[in-house]
Amino acid sequence: MVEMKTDAALEAMREAGRVVAHALAAVEEAAAVGVSLRELDGVARDVLEKAGATSPFLGYRPSFAPVPFPGVICASVNDAIAHGVPDDYRLRDGDLVSVDCGAMLDGWAGDAAVSFTVGTPRPGDAELMETTRRALDAGIAAATVGHRVGDISHAIGAVARAARLGMPADFGGHGIGRRMHEDPHVPNRGRAGRGFPLRHGLVLAIEPMLIAGGRDDYATAADSWTLRTADGSRAAHFEHTVAITDDGPRVLTLP
Repeated sequence: MVEMKTDAALEAMREAGRVVAHALAAVEEAAAVGVSLRELDGVARDVLEKAGATSPFLGYRPSFAPVPFPGVICASVNDAIAHGVPDDYRLRDGDLVSVDCGAMLDGWAGDAAVSFTVGTPRPGDAELMETTRRALDAGIAAATVGHRVGDISHAIGAVARAARLGMPADFGGHGIGRRMHEDPHVPNRGRAGRGFPLRHGLVLAIEPMLIAGGRDDYATAADSWTLRTADGSRAAHFEHTVAITDDGPRVLTLP
């Protein structure tokens, strides 16, 4: 079932989204050579706690996961595409880090992700991140009343394929609201004009995940969560929670 949110609900989701934005900014600021992913998770926990928010990630266990997720952020490094477990790995110079974070506040969810490099960027990382960000921007621009989910998918995929980047086939964006994951699914590739119609009050988490090597296949790590590129190439991930409104797309996960 797809729920259209009221304008009051959109305002409540904006506050949850603001908490997510502040958590991501704090994590990026704290990220430095020698800092562990577990320590970054602690930074995000502090932001959520101070805001009176809880994490929809912590303890999350969808049908595909044999164990609940142990953190409040997904911290994916280098060849990790998404769902990276925040463990004791300590950041090194040149690491490409993707951080995904969610918040529940007053019964409403926000969800966003950013990618950044630690220290000296490796060749190609800046271009990979910029293209992934452009794919997100293209998806957001297509999130207008009268379009369909396929228009968002097509816009994202067009940017990725033009840059010869890969996309994990089974993962993409999703509806969001009272729960972190709601219908409809938002693939990162698709045909324009197809899929669920976009109407005022629909809220979507739009999240391209792009792979530098150009292949779409991936493998799940031994922790049962982290998705890694099959060819060992690096990946980037950007995400925003976006409301479709009669006045155009409204990004809810800005500071």
